[in-house]
Formats: sequence, structure tokens, C-alpha cells
Amino acid sequence: MFSERFASFVCPGDVISCEHAGFNVSARIMADDCPDRPDQRQDGFWPSLEKNAPGFIGPGPDPRKRVAEAQGRAEAMMDGWRRGEWFYCGVVLSVSLAGVELAPHSASLWGIEAHDPYTDNTHPTETAQALLPEALEEARAVLSRLASLARRETP
Repeated sequence: MFSERFASFVCPGDVISCEHAGFNVSARIMADDCPDRPDQRQDGFWPSLEKNAPGFIGPGPDPRKRVAEAQGRAEAMMDGWRRGEWFYCGVVLSVSLAGVELAPHSASLWGIEAHDPYTDNTHPTETAQALLPEALEEARAVLSRLASLARRETP
């Protein structure tokens, strides 16, 4: 597990690290170069009162008020994205052992919101935690392939 956390204000290149079973694992923030706007990336970005629409706000009291509030939030998010106040990033994990990088891109997830004004911005750290088992599995697979190659090379 990562005991270190990404700061609430992250920048591409920021890194957190941990050690697990002798492996050194790093999680890095990388800029997501997909140019799509938030409403192009996320079904349901714009709220709706229509039951079958992706942005349906669900049942509850005063639906018109709730959809108006959600619309205001969506517009603020879009405006903030246009001004560069928040961005999409990727969290990329790499794994090394004894100073040798085994898997420089062992696991990743892209399209993560960084600096979302409506959250506490823990999502990059939570993503790194969730990707850790996959990254370790990939590193173990690389080690297995290397060991297999070494056995074939040994006379």
C-alpha cells in the first residue's frame, strides 16, 4: 500500500512511492493528451430530468431545483476546464527490484480528474492504490520471463 499520498494540487511528473515484498513501486501523474472536453468524455455530464437519459438525476424531492443546481455545477466544471483550472491526467505505475526497472508502465488509468473543485482530489492516490496489485502482477510476470530466459541460456 502507498502510505504516501499525492498532494491535493498535483502536477504532471509528481510521484509517490512505496515498497511491497521487495519491489519498489512508483506512481506518477502524467498529462492526459486526449483533447476531448468533459462533456465529450463523460456520458451524463449534463444533467437531465429524462429517466432514460445518461444524466438523469434520479428520483427525489424538487427535481427541477436539483437539475438546475446540477446544471450550474456542470457549467462551472466546463468553464474551469476551459480556463485550465483542472485537467485530466493518468496515473502510471512502474516497478523496480534491486534498482532494476522491471515494468516501467506496469499499470495505468487515464481520464482522472485533477483539481476537480467539487472533490477532495484523493482520486489520483486512490487510483494508485487500486492499480498496485496489477502492477505487482506485471512485475512478477516480467521476473518469471527473465528467469525462464536465464534457464535456457545456462549450459
